[in-house]
Amino acid sequence: MEPIKESTDMKLRRLGRSGLEVSALGFGCMGLSYGYGPAVDRAAGVQLIRAAVERGVTFFDTAEAYGALNEEMVGEALAPVRDRVVIATKFGFRDGHVQAGLDSRPERIRAVVEASLQRLRTDRIDLLYQHRVDPDVPMEDVAGAVKSLIAAGKVRHFGLSEAGIESIRRAHAVQPVTALQSEYSLWWREPEQALLPLLEELGIGFVPFSPLGKGFLTGAIDASTEFSKDDFRNVVPRFAPAARQANRALIDALTVIAQAQGATLAQVALAWLLAKKPWIVPIPGTTKLHRLEENLAAADVELGAADLQRIQEALAGIAIEGARYPAALAGRVGR
Repeated sequence: MEPIKESTDMKLRRLGRSGLEVSALGFGCMGLSYGYGPAVDRAAGVQLIRAAVERGVTFFDTAEAYGALNEEMVGEALAPVRDRVVIATKFGFRDGHVQAGLDSRPERIRAVVEASLQRLRTDRIDLLYQHRVDPDVPMEDVAGAVKSLIAAGKVRHFGLSEAGIESIRRAHAVQPVTALQSEYSLWWREPEQALLPLLEELGIGFVPFSPLGKGFLTGAIDASTEFSKDDFRNVVPRFAPAARQANRALIDALTVIAQAQGATLAQVALAWLLAKKPWIVPIPGTTKLHRLEENLAAADVELGAADLQRIQEALAGIAIEGARYPAALAGRVGR
């Protein structure tokens, strides 16, 4: 196997006050095998993850719920550089299946970690997230189980995904939370209301997933775009054809700003997140090398105060159509 050449060009960020240092942009691996149609070929997935390493990415995000293949690709790709990267994975669904419901019992957490360590070919998980808050398991028990795994050296940092204010506070009181992962982008700005102030108060980093609006903010999706039958976006109200048509107003506004910057829409969307707080680390995902390179170049796009004001004014005049989750899944977030 060819040695992986690592870049030192990517800027680094710290997730809150935890001391966990990662590349300013991470790589969300979900789409390699889950959620957006057929899985990529295993060798191609490994190759793309290694390409990210070569371009300076040190932060990789996976989960049990994305299927064994996802963690296995991450493990195989990163084994040669394991000590120089940060691997995040997640527990929280019954038997690892989203459709089966939630399960964050301490014994289940321990079992998931053991299985993930095997698939990831490592002896520790750098950042372990609860994928969704389980209302049937007290948060103190969840945080306590992760605290024990940290004491045992199998986990380094604790994270939460899509958790609400009370859950974050309760978890943080037992085991300091290093990062919260939730959706945040130019077309989903709810975290600005209560989450960002709380994270700043507690010194918790923020890891936005879907920072490109599940692809919409690239400008490549319009009302006529057809998704494959197993693509999650088929059931998302915000991606209904009428909503897509209405939401093109955001793309039109961003296009003007991107052209003035000499950047792409995706780069402006990512640069906007990076400009919000120094402890925000977006994790865009892709299956294409040219998109990976485009995304990572966003770390060099500097948005000044005038640019941010222009974006803010554009956003204020646009109403985004459609919910971000179908009703059946909406109850799992913000608990």
